[in-house]
Amino acid sequence: MKIIIDDKIPYIQGAFEPVAEVVYLPGAKTTPDVVKDADAIVTRTRTICNKELLAGSTVKFIATATIGYDHIDADYCRASGIRWTNAPGCNSKSVEQYIASTLMMLAETKGWNLKDMTIGVVGVGNVGSKVARIAEIFGMKVLLNDPPRERVEGSEKFVSLQTVMQTADIITLHVPLYMKGEDATYHLTDADFFSKLNRKPVLINSCRGEVVETIAVKNALTSGQISDFVCDCWENEPDIDLELLDRTVIATPHIAGYSKDGKATGTLMSVQAINDFFNLGLNNWRPSGVQLPTQPQVKIDGSELSEQQILAKAILHTYDIRNDDAEFKKNPARFEQLRGDYQVRREFPAFTVVPVNIENSVIEKLKQLGFIVTM
Repeated sequence: MKIIIDDKIPYIQGAFEPVAEVVYLPGAKTTPDVVKDADAIVTRTRTICNKELLAGSTVKFIATATIGYDHIDADYCRASGIRWTNAPGCNSKSVEQYIASTLMMLAETKGWNLKDMTIGVVGVGNVGSKVARIAEIFGMKVLLNDPPRERVEGSEKFVSLQTVMQTADIITLHVPLYMKGEDATYHLTDADFFSKLNRKPVLINSCRGEVVETIAVKNALTSGQISDFVCDCWENEPDIDLELLDRTVIATPHIAGYSKDGKATGTLMSVQAINDFFNLGLNNWRPSGVQLPTQPQVKIDGSELSEQQILAKAILHTYDIRNDDAEFKKNPARFEQLRGDYQVRREFPAFTVVPVNIENSVIEKLKQLGFIVTM
């Protein structure tokens, strides 16, 4: 059998070589001619898997090593008998870390006490639920908005989008991209959305670029309907709106989910899916080469620090989002290169905190975030 693999997918080399012919290519070079005699494709979001790519091919299975799957034409695949899978939740802990770093950076620069802030989490799936959890650890008031879940689970723990718009100091978006239907999210935050905001919130988009209407968010920044915009996902990537880039408080090149741990999990889920579909006998394969961080241990003396400052020290030690922001704003034309060659980070459980003069209640919160704590 023959498998085409995006060459930016980490830790996958060697997985299928014992049982298949494997071709590694950049996503942009995965063409109809390349896939015409392939049995399977392992891809990322940059490869559009539709009729133009797949018609007349022998492809039977597509695995995308990503949470998102709007690059796969599900209707065409269904009609053509092509099975596909994504990797739900694979990078949810990485996005959790991204949002944690964002919140701590904003708190530091704006003088916020996060315990006084209300955050609205729009989309409470694998990612949004973890973001809500860390916000609760920080002591924030958390509003959950997820109409599909609310219809199934009832309204007890969910609020309307209108409530989020009226009461949240921070709104963070974690929805899939749906172009139409009852739960359409394309341009969810448009001019009408911004006109109904009461508290001039910070808006964070780390889900899909098309969820935020570019012109509308620029106008909202100009009019003061929002105080700041944090953006990881952009319309028309990689040809993003440079005016909007200049006006963001934090901008990154679609790397919120780019932890080594999340990428390894996405790769494992893809390999397992293809293994199960073709019965390849690779049940025991696991990714290798996930190295430890360069500074896996951080000693924190909390004698003159608040709880929030202690948590911030630990979080920003693992990932300081300001570094990615500075690099991206310096080189916006290198969007794809910065993303493709990103020096992926490790998540909280890869780090050990050595606490000094820190209360047990704060130590417990460090553990809840996922840190190893040694006394």
